[in-house]
Amino acid sequence: MSPGTVVVVGSSIAGVRTAQSLRLEGYKGEIILVGEETELPYDKPPLSKSVLAGSADEDSIRLLTQEQADAEDIQLLLGHRAVDLDVAENLLKLEGHDPLRYDNLVIATGASPRPSPWGQSPGIHVLRTLEDARELRGDLLRGGALAVIGAGFIGAEAAATARGLGLEVTVIDPVPVPMSRLFNPEIGQWFADLHQDNGVDTMFGTGVEAIEGEEGNFSLHLTNGESVQAATVLIGIGVIPNDSWLSASGLLVDNGVVLNEYCQALDAANVYAVGDVARWRHQKHGEDVRTEHWTNAVEQAACVAYNIIHPEQPRAYTPIEYVWSDQHDWKIQVVGRVGGNVDHVLIGHPQVHGKFAALYTIDGTTVRGAAIVNWPKALIACRLGMARGITVQDLRAKLEPQLEPPPRRAS
Repeated sequence: MSPGTVVVVGSSIAGVRTAQSLRLEGYKGEIILVGEETELPYDKPPLSKSVLAGSADEDSIRLLTQEQADAEDIQLLLGHRAVDLDVAENLLKLEGHDPLRYDNLVIATGASPRPSPWGQSPGIHVLRTLEDARELRGDLLRGGALAVIGAGFIGAEAAATARGLGLEVTVIDPVPVPMSRLFNPEIGQWFADLHQDNGVDTMFGTGVEAIEGEEGNFSLHLTNGESVQAATVLIGIGVIPNDSWLSASGLLVDNGVVLNEYCQALDAANVYAVGDVARWRHQKHGEDVRTEHWTNAVEQAACVAYNIIHPEQPRAYTPIEYVWSDQHDWKIQVVGRVGGNVDHVLIGHPQVHGKFAALYTIDGTTVRGAAIVNWPKALIACRLGMARGITVQDLRAKLEPQLEPPPRRAS
């Protein structure tokens, strides 16, 4: 029997890695990788860092060249947006192209920036695509102050990059302490201190009511009655999954495509989803999870590729979450689940040791997650330890000796 055709819709990291993982697993059938952008597939984490800074060129972030696609027998179909899905007939409908028939479909359409409530005229930016990064970098190079609305990872990374370019930067967020929802107020304050120590003006606990003016001369009116002047504005207030095109498909869509533990659509066994658009049943957590992280996209792609080739023995997808961020001179790495109404144990201090780890626990014993800054050995210990079920006490005993100063040599 013919191995059939796999259509992967979405050409970012989740889609590319799915196509490549299928070949690595030995899939012999046709693979078609569909992308909405005309750009060859590229990596997105560098957009707010090295690409925006100009330290990396565009070719260096390509995920798949045409030559590589040809060598792996992956058909690239770029510049066509998915508009509908006929599950009964196994047809993917595209804008500007004939429908594609599939035996298995992988939805990897990612997420898009939450729409700006202040409009998006010239000089007001979001940052999700390569074209977004080009336009924002062009405005930053023209000089003038940058206002960043939203102190999440994207906003904080772009703010740090802009400071590195010598710009005046103001970060505005209605949350009183940045990233306190992700971590907790104590560690969130350390992030606020990091940006302030690097010359970023921060205005937390206040929101933006309106943006007036034009490119090069904006006035942001805040809820506390103050105003901020800026030449350029970047809006980073979160993302929403790209699932609206599936509204008439009959698939269950609720903050992403709802999947079982094998990352299969509940209503169609030959339809899978990966990456930011996927909301799957995480057996270890006992709930549906949607994760907007690079590592998740890669690992989920490998799992889905395996399950397509081995439908009789599928693997449940139960990852330990991992994400990283670069801000100023901090390398921030997060393993598992952090924050929320759980206790945390701090090991180290940024001002004393230049590094730290925060271990999160619900019961005082089990490590639920960890946030690590500038401490590679702690990251390894946390990832391995959590996989093996290490206790907070044992992990603490393993890490604390690494903070001791080296012994002095005898004179």
